[in-house]
Amino acid sequence: MRIVVISASSGIGSALCRHWRGQGHEVFGTYRTASDTVSELEAAGAAFFPLDIADAGSVDEAAGQIGKAAASWDVLVLAPGTTEPVGPFLDTDPDEWARSLDVNFVNQWRLVHRLLPTRSGDAELGPCVLFFAGGGTNNAVVNYSAYTISKVACIKMCELLDAEVSDTRFSIVGPGWVKTRIHEETLQAGAQAAGHNYEMVKSKLKSGDFVPMEKVIDSCDWVISQPREVVGGRNFSTAHDAFGSAELAEALRNESNMYKLRRHGNAWRPLKND
Repeated sequence: MRIVVISASSGIGSALCRHWRGQGHEVFGTYRTASDTVSELEAAGAAFFPLDIADAGSVDEAAGQIGKAAASWDVLVLAPGTTEPVGPFLDTDPDEWARSLDVNFVNQWRLVHRLLPTRSGDAELGPCVLFFAGGGTNNAVVNYSAYTISKVACIKMCELLDAEVSDTRFSIVGPGWVKTRIHEETLQAGAQAAGHNYEMVKSKLKSGDFVPMEKVIDSCDWVISQPREVVGGRNFSTAHDAFGSAELAEALRNESNMYKLRRHGNAWRPLKND
């Protein structure tokens, strides 16, 4: 397969690049800052392009380069993310809040918009676009409003494009607590800004209580290997879902609303008076 990984210089993105190159796939990645990891992956045969996901001009330039070099791609993975600004909504700078939406949502979908015309047209399953969700999609995580809203928007956008673009699979995976550099943002923000999440991050780092990267990779492998009726428009959880099981695939085929954003409690009705 021909696979493009946006933000492949560290964390989940670099782990996926390393895994898929090891399987013999053709891999293309992006980086904001050159690093030893980028050099290692390039030496292994991956092709890299500079990209600052916060800058719309950089996004357009990188999309043009990737579209030419990786034409007819099979899988597009978008792994950028920032939790900043961390803190109560009323204490955050609106410009920093908007920048977070650009990084976590707007400019990722700008890339998708630019790269979709260069997707593969003859793969048996059809091309796959894979995003990553984050904490807070099932409850209100205080002091991370920009990050949470961005991830919720990505979840719904996957479902919307699944309904609009019938030859492509759009999915999103919540990896859970994975040991990556994104948690440094919470520690740098401090206990007052991050709230209870500050102590939680410190505790997890101390105990090593994280979702293994191997499990994240396995969940991504499963998603990109499944047909549209199973994974299209769905929001998956690495930590909680039964990836690889025939039972999960069958349940998803039979339930169109499963693993999608829906209003809870629609069945409630007021009691009728006699």
